[in-house]
Amino acid sequence: MIINKELISLTTPSAAAIPSVSQVLNLHLANWSILYVKLHQFHWYVKGPQFFTLHEKFQALYEEAALHVDELAERLLAVGGKPLASMKEYLETATVEEAAGSESAIAMVRSVAADFRSMIGELKEGMAAAQSRQDETTADMLLAIHTSLEKHVWMLDAFAAE
Repeated sequence: MIINKELISLTTPSAAAIPSVSQVLNLHLANWSILYVKLHQFHWYVKGPQFFTLHEKFQALYEEAALHVDELAERLLAVGGKPLASMKEYLETATVEEAAGSESAIAMVRSVAADFRSMIGELKEGMAAAQSRQDETTADMLLAIHTSLEKHVWMLDAFAAE
């Protein structure tokens, strides 16, 4: 059997290309911290015939976000990392963007679903990075968040369907 080492090096990321567990956890800490604020904004400012439903849903989601923020920060400390701990750091690191402040109720739902979709992809990458470093505990924690987000996306998409 002939092994093409050149092809393998092109398709296999180098160890330097794989983010550290601390980088992965801080990315998700930043995303959930921005989402925590964004979900509060949506909770407070949602209007329209779906107010009661969405007001409660956004509250449930920001309460979940708070749990993830704490869990991610504590895991960072457990693996010897340093959790980001300021809005400046969160905004510089997060891939989730702040709310514009003028979204309609349906635009709010779609925005959260889009954020969750993006985070699902990042969680998959984070799980792979953790597994490549034999950190199954972090990979398992990220998988649990991933599973929850997939369900949220399904429900939010169903709510926003026309």
